Amino acid sequence: SPPPYLLPHSPLPPLYLPPPPTHPLSLPGDITQKGYEKKRSKLIRVPCRFTVRLTFHLYVEVFSEIVSPPLSFLAPMSLPHLPPPLPLFPTSPPVSPPDVHSEAVQAVLARHVESKVAVPMPSKRRSLVVQTSMDAYTPPDSSSGSEEEAEPGDDMPGMEHWMGRPAHLGPAHLGSTSSSSSSTQSGGSGNAGRLADSLAHTHLSHPHLAHTHLTHPHLSQSHHASTHHSQTHHGEYGCVGSSCVRYGNAERMETGDGVPVSSRVSAKIQQLVNTLKQPRRPPLREFFVDDFEELLEVQQPDPKQPRPEGAEMLAVRGEALGVVTNWPPSLEAALQRWGTISPKAPCLTSLDTTGKPLYVLTYGKLWSRSIKLAYNILHKLGSKQEAMVRPGDRVALVFPNNDPVAFMVAFYGCLLAEVVPVPIEVPLTRKDAGSQQIGFLLGSCGVTVALTSDACHKGLPKSATGEIPQFRGWPKLLWFVTESKHLSKPPRDWFPHIKDANNDTAYIEYKTCKDGSVLGVTVMRIALLTHCQALTQACGYTEAETIVNVLDFKKDVGLWHGILTSVMNMMHVISVPYSLMKVNPLSWIQKVYLFKAKVACVKSRDMHWALVAHREQKDISLSSLRMLLVADGSNPWSISSCDAFLNVFQSKGLRSEVICPCATMNPPPPPPHRIPRITPPPPSPRGVGQPPGRGVLSMQGLSYCVVRVDTEERLSVLTVQDVGTVMPGALVCVVRPEGVPLLCKTDEIGELCVCSVATGTSYYGLTGMTKNTFEVFPVSASGGLVSEYAFVRTGLLGFVGPGGLVFISGKMDGLITVSGRRHNADDIVATALAVEPMKFVYRGRIAVFSVTVLRDERIVVVAEQRPDSTEEDSFQWMSRVLQAIDSIHGVGVFCLALVPANTLPKTPLGGIHLSETKQLYLEGGLHPCNVLMCPHTCVTNLPKPRQKQPEIGPASVMVGNLVSGKRIAMASGRDLGQSDDNDQVTRTLPPVPFLFLSEVLQWRSQTTPDHILYTLLSSRGAVSSSLTCLQLHKRAERVAALLLERGGLQEGDHVALVYPPGIDLIAAFYGCLYAGCVPITVRPPHPQNISTTLPTVKMIVEVSRSACVMTTAVICKLLRSKEAVATVDIRNWPPVLDTDDLPKKKPPALYKPSNPDALAYLDFSVSTTGMLAGVQMSHNAVGAFCRSVKLQCELYPSREVAICLDPYCGLGFVLWCLCSVYSGHQSILIPPVELESNPALWLLAVSQLKVRDTFCSYSVMELCTKGLGLQTEALKARGLDLSRVRACVVVAEERPRMSLTHSFSKLFKDLGLHPRSVSTAFGCRVNLAICLQGTSGPDPTTVYVDMRALRHDRVRLVERGSPHSLPLMESGKILPGVRIIIANPETKGPLGDSHLGEIWVHSAHNGSGYYSGYGEEVLQSDHFTSRLSFGDTSTVWARTGYLGFLRRTDLTDASGERHDALYVVGALEEAMELRGMRYHPIDIETSVIRTHKSIMECAVFPWTNLLVVVVELEGSEQEALDLVPMVTKAVLEEHYLIVGVVVVTDIGVIPINSRGEKQRMHLRDGFLQDQLDPIYVAYNM
Repeated sequence: SPPPYLLPHSPLPPLYLPPPPTHPLSLPGDITQKGYEKKRSKLIRVPCRFTVRLTFHLYVEVFSEIVSPPLSFLAPMSLPHLPPPLPLFPTSPPVSPPDVHSEAVQAVLARHVESKVAVPMPSKRRSLVVQTSMDAYTPPDSSSGSEEEAEPGDDMPGMEHWMGRPAHLGPAHLGSTSSSSSSTQSGGSGNAGRLADSLAHTHLSHPHLAHTHLTHPHLSQSHHASTHHSQTHHGEYGCVGSSCVRYGNAERMETGDGVPVSSRVSAKIQQLVNTLKQPRRPPLREFFVDDFEELLEVQQPDPKQPRPEGAEMLAVRGEALGVVTNWPPSLEAALQRWGTISPKAPCLTSLDTTGKPLYVLTYGKLWSRSIKLAYNILHKLGSKQEAMVRPGDRVALVFPNNDPVAFMVAFYGCLLAEVVPVPIEVPLTRKDAGSQQIGFLLGSCGVTVALTSDACHKGLPKSATGEIPQFRGWPKLLWFVTESKHLSKPPRDWFPHIKDANNDTAYIEYKTCKDGSVLGVTVMRIALLTHCQALTQACGYTEAETIVNVLDFKKDVGLWHGILTSVMNMMHVISVPYSLMKVNPLSWIQKVYLFKAKVACVKSRDMHWALVAHREQKDISLSSLRMLLVADGSNPWSISSCDAFLNVFQSKGLRSEVICPCATMNPPPPPPHRIPRITPPPPSPRGVGQPPGRGVLSMQGLSYCVVRVDTEERLSVLTVQDVGTVMPGALVCVVRPEGVPLLCKTDEIGELCVCSVATGTSYYGLTGMTKNTFEVFPVSASGGLVSEYAFVRTGLLGFVGPGGLVFISGKMDGLITVSGRRHNADDIVATALAVEPMKFVYRGRIAVFSVTVLRDERIVVVAEQRPDSTEEDSFQWMSRVLQAIDSIHGVGVFCLALVPANTLPKTPLGGIHLSETKQLYLEGGLHPCNVLMCPHTCVTNLPKPRQKQPEIGPASVMVGNLVSGKRIAMASGRDLGQSDDNDQVTRTLPPVPFLFLSEVLQWRSQTTPDHILYTLLSSRGAVSSSLTCLQLHKRAERVAALLLERGGLQEGDHVALVYPPGIDLIAAFYGCLYAGCVPITVRPPHPQNISTTLPTVKMIVEVSRSACVMTTAVICKLLRSKEAVATVDIRNWPPVLDTDDLPKKKPPALYKPSNPDALAYLDFSVSTTGMLAGVQMSHNAVGAFCRSVKLQCELYPSREVAICLDPYCGLGFVLWCLCSVYSGHQSILIPPVELESNPALWLLAVSQLKVRDTFCSYSVMELCTKGLGLQTEALKARGLDLSRVRACVVVAEERPRMSLTHSFSKLFKDLGLHPRSVSTAFGCRVNLAICLQGTSGPDPTTVYVDMRALRHDRVRLVERGSPHSLPLMESGKILPGVRIIIANPETKGPLGDSHLGEIWVHSAHNGSGYYSGYGEEVLQSDHFTSRLSFGDTSTVWARTGYLGFLRRTDLTDASGERHDALYVVGALEEAMELRGMRYHPIDIETSVIRTHKSIMECAVFPWTNLLVVVVELEGSEQEALDLVPMVTKAVLEEHYLIVGVVVVTDIGVIPINSRGEKQRMHLRDGFLQDQLDPIYVAYNM
């Protein structure tokens, strides 16, 4: 049955032959003048209704899909009439109208101009802009000379002239070596160029990017197509450059706390939000199971997708291989024949860089030199007893691309010696892209000898001793120079054994895979001979023909035609090196004319360069050519170069039937259908002189692997042309690319498979991969085998059309499967190049590849930008490329990166090394200068946002928990009152019913006056001062006298204590208690940073309504300094008392509080969200607190405790100032600030003073871990011993930082620190210490919870190492006298064990409430006095504001009960509600920090539903942009969240408070108010 694309639903009958044109302005299909006028008006109205014919290589060509557009209107030049196409598909003859793909792309972009949503441009620090501009541009490395497939123009003086001249093709963009192989493409002529120009201006003044899905084929009316229109409107967009870019409406917005901000950043974010509101491709169907099991979308097939409808294809057989009687029995026999019969016949002419013949190798010379080399390889390497190389061994051939003669002699020398040549590229440096994989191939082939030429040997990198170093990954090689002068003459009686072709390996050709690995394809001698015979028959080669070869002669078409088949037929090869093509792109055409060559082997790039350089040269003719072999026919975009070349050179005698695109197979051995179209002498299968068959296929159909002729006048189509028929003697079929090799239907795209003697037989040494590629047995739908012989997969995608013509639509290596649809990298490259290729992409160098993100492939486009591009150019180009690809291919781009010119890794011939580029991208080593991520547009398979269920009442929850056997999450520490009697018997506390702290100090000063309570250490570890009970009592009395006399304070007045950490602070605190005043400890301003630290001091003093400020003389002076006066108004300060000079007298009487609930002190601190709050602590709470800590830590007067904490708030203050007085133990005080100059101070003090209990903060622990990481041996030598430490407690108000505590334990384990001793404490504003790991009781436990469940407020325990597992460490044992319950923060109902909820606490040492002098306590009164809405409604609880859960462990505590562990997850006010789920910033930050070694610190916060990630970069600013894709990908993969903005800053930008906690809200406000000075800000689309 005929294939569906030839069935009647096609727009034209299957065998329609267009009549010859009659009207000068009409094309086939036009009938009347009226019809013509109609078409013409339609064309003017909708200017770009052409088939998109994107083109590969810097050349975009076009076919009008409208049947008869008037040529005079389309192109202002007369064109030669071309023969009609083969009636395979209804299509128009190839003409050269304006560049249609460009116009199609421009049309798509014009549509987007209408949209008024502006995309925020990335912000970049000026230094980064300067570095990536012209100064950073490094000229191309010309050292490699001929080795580089560089583009003409490196050294060409006239190149600028060509660029500026509107040639037939319009201004062409200079050169291209794009992703899959090298490629070229030119801009359009006439209007297309002007059209692009006016569009460019339009876009510079309207940087709009709306990701709407393209549905309607018609273009917006505002687009100007005709030449006249383009010129008229050209000047209207006068404003180009930065002054034009508007940042939308920079309206005033408010931050989270209601602070209005009006800044560039906030305006950009608003733009981003508006852009993301635009309609986009509908998301895939998504679902959830079990409320928290997030399942990503399983791709559902689109019900509307086209499906193959044809019958199952049959295998297609090529013509029989007619063996001619005088064909030689092997290639060596052919060489022997010609070398002896016609020794003077020229075999190979090599050219120098001026185009003059350098050397002519005759068949006689080739024969004699090959024999000489064969003898030397076998007999002169190694010793006489043991030869180094034996027949069958593998030998590397390392020759540059400008020395074909030496290569040919070496190749045939190996064949004669029966050793196996492995041709490879010349290694230029020790770190060439892909060099390691080549080394792996040589090692696996067992290569020990490398043959090379004299010149090449001299050019190899040498070590200082003059030896060639071993390249990375290479085996040790003996380098052997093949020049005749270095070789010995063989004896008269020695002669190589010429055998008939057999199954021995002839040579190994290397093949680079998609992932960069290099495989060796083995070709047998019989395959070599059969392939030469098949090529001879297919190409009609005859003796003594001349062939011009521009291709690489070491592999593929260049080797098969220029080295092997040429010798079989005694042909003369003119080898044109790339070093000559760089200087003179026309050189190959001149050589064809000079030598009257019959055949030329080129790539479409060479044709493009000839077009660019062609200047009406009179002295050339191509009439001698009977075959122009285009080697990259496997890329459908190469057709355009062929058509354009034909249009220009037809007048020079080039016939249309001469051009033969051919496709080369992926396993590079002789492939089946590099099937040139055959022209006389032998009769062509499709009839003499017939042009190729062409088809205009729908790109959407191709993405579903279905062949559909495009029936509509659409923008997204692909024109394909056949690459000829099946090779003689071969059998070809098309199979499904994945899974079982099932035969395709006639209208289905699949992978071509070949069965022929002429193919390669295996991948050397890789049996598994060989089986999958070389031993494929295609099966039909009924399950029967197509043939008993094995087929070889070619790696080419296509189909077999009518008449056995083979059509190629792409390569397997370039295949990208996104959401079930297949796209070809070459097609995407062509679309990107069609967007202003002239202006922007450096030499058309674009790489397109896919990366797997969130279980689907995502497209990444990397382009080199021209060195003179501006930031605006870059951004405009990027946003337009995204629109074009989205509209034409219907697929989103995940990441678009621009790198400076000439920085992508190159293949030996100068193309882009794709796998190395991809590896650099994945490792974050690409160093782009601009990057645009579009996760919002292309990631459509995120899990469904959580739908909040209708609220279930707290009673139902409680009943549900009881029914399911879950206990209500409650726990408590041991009873507080059980040990008072004991204390009084042992005389550690005075025998009174209730204790005020001031009374305890008076009692101690009488009973143990000389007992030392406090010792302060200096930065050197020496005791700088100490206080006994009596000294402290006396100093406190004098402070009280100062307050009452000089300060004139009344009972209950508030006093701000602004002291550095030390003993003065303690004396001042007790002085306030003795005077009946309420102390507030305040951190003093930093002398080096007064402007930012003094306002906080002022604020606390004002908010606390302090009647006076007490401080030292030094700080007094600082408060009166010029800088301080400039920062705050000194006149508004309360009186400042200097306590360095205290009165000698005592106060008349010491104050005793009348009510235990009276205020003892105020605890002021700034929370992580930046809120300043003062908590009221009563005398009752202080006494209970100290008793609780004394019990938990077993503190007695004989104990010593080392404290390295800031003494200004929370548990740090209580341990520093209060506990020693209450319990009588000695506190060794180590100010954390001293560790900055001496990181070992704390640990050395603990070791020397034999301390068993010590307290520190996370910042102290981090300082020790980072600062002492490399000094453990030195510390051990100094006698540091931590084996006595029983408890090392980190005091914090956050989730335990497990990674830090583990690193610390691991680092100091060798110094005796027991990992069990390291634990954490947990406190918060409402209760300064809820948990504290004491001296007795079970060790802290660790659990692993499912992070996905946690987002839904569920706790599900998993095994360590499970995917999505999050380790959580217990926050310490619950303190005596403390009760805890987990409650729902919204309903205030109690929760069960398995739920995450807010931690509520009931304890005698809870704070009494927030202090505010302005009567605002009411706002948050429920923080201290909340009641459950159900269950125990009588108990008063304080709400901690932290989320956590309780878990009953199997351990027992001191009372013999099972131990309840509390796990803190994070602060409620910091938790981010995104996509209906609760995320904790620390989890996302941990993922981000792991992504790249240069990320030092990270903080995240939400803003208008966008997630903003701020990272601190350690390293060069050039690495800043590498972080954007890595951060975006990590957060997507691990948290299913799309990052909205990525901000890269310097180290130290993220604000951190004294407890080492990140101040994320301060950071957010700083970012929105443009105060961060970021290195780079990326707004993800």
